[in-house]
Amino acid sequence: MPDACHCHCPGLAPLPDCKNRDWARRAIALLEGDARRSADTHLVKPAFAGLGDIQIYLKDESTHPTGSLKHRLARSLFLYGICNGRIGEGTTLVEASSGSTAVSEAYFAHLLGLPFIAVMPRSTSPSKIDAIKCFGGHCHFVDHASEVYATAERLAAENGGHYLDQFTYAERATDWRGNNNIADSIFAQMQGEEYPVPDWLVMSAGTGGTSATLGRYIRYRNLPSRLCVVDVENSAFYDAWVSGDRDVTAPGSRVEGIGRPRVEPSFLPGVIDHMIRVPDAASIAAAHVLSDRLFRRVGASTGTNFFGLLWIAANMRREGKAGTLVTLICDSGDRYAATYYNPEWLAANGLDIAPWRRMIEIFLNTGIWSECSP
Repeated sequence: MPDACHCHCPGLAPLPDCKNRDWARRAIALLEGDARRSADTHLVKPAFAGLGDIQIYLKDESTHPTGSLKHRLARSLFLYGICNGRIGEGTTLVEASSGSTAVSEAYFAHLLGLPFIAVMPRSTSPSKIDAIKCFGGHCHFVDHASEVYATAERLAAENGGHYLDQFTYAERATDWRGNNNIADSIFAQMQGEEYPVPDWLVMSAGTGGTSATLGRYIRYRNLPSRLCVVDVENSAFYDAWVSGDRDVTAPGSRVEGIGRPRVEPSFLPGVIDHMIRVPDAASIAAAHVLSDRLFRRVGASTGTNFFGLLWIAANMRREGKAGTLVTLICDSGDRYAATYYNPEWLAANGLDIAPWRRMIEIFLNTGIWSECSP
């Protein structure tokens, strides 16, 4: 007869039903449904006489259900949180945001039936605040952009919730190797064009997540394309890239959605081939000009992208090169009717966009780039 077992084996018991996994499966199915309906966006090809053999394309992210590029990021952050076991049924979600990410996250929180709190500066555009509230989210305001991080973390702890923390997780929540991310979508849509591999991709930095995705994808696919990141006044990113010092700080950007008072964890300078700093007046002027040419308004972050793209185009023309440039329409300018498209706001902020408008219009029409380039 065998000896008695002395190994302290666990007794037999019913296996867990894993009800929390049931919720996660339903939530992921809802997120995947949204991706099927909205992940790919139009690639617009405007024609400008002055650019000659340089062709430009604009990836129009304003057509997402929540109206901006941040729709992709928000979906990725939700998937990342659910798959890491940090978001479950009833979890209160908190985010630090200048507006567009919070709008998209409020949408997904509403889709999944989760409470959502957005921590943002009081200067955030009223239309973004209204959109967050429309999706059932709550807004918590701070006086300075640098205060959003600690406040969001505190509110998440007080509510037993989850701090989505776009500025830390943007670069790791996105599958940069493919899976219809922004880079994968751009290069797939470029197939069949005269110059199917862009010479340059131009992108501004808010979290740094999109520029990280683009830069990594270019390297992963062994493509000759290069990445130019455009930064704005009073932002830390450009100074960090030039100096190599990630501890630099800045007052904070006037262009909503891009530029940061600190170097965010998701900003990866090592995947960037070049950076330029664009004056705020130039960003807003470029947004006005592009809006006129597209017959609809775009935001100032898109203006920053567009100005950077034109700066590269001017350099290519000077060197006698042809090719393709791609940038993004980040969101609609209708969100900024009270600011970037309001003459009184521009005057109050000391922004004279008229000289920049003239310079951009002349370049688009004639190919002549004036001496006031960055």
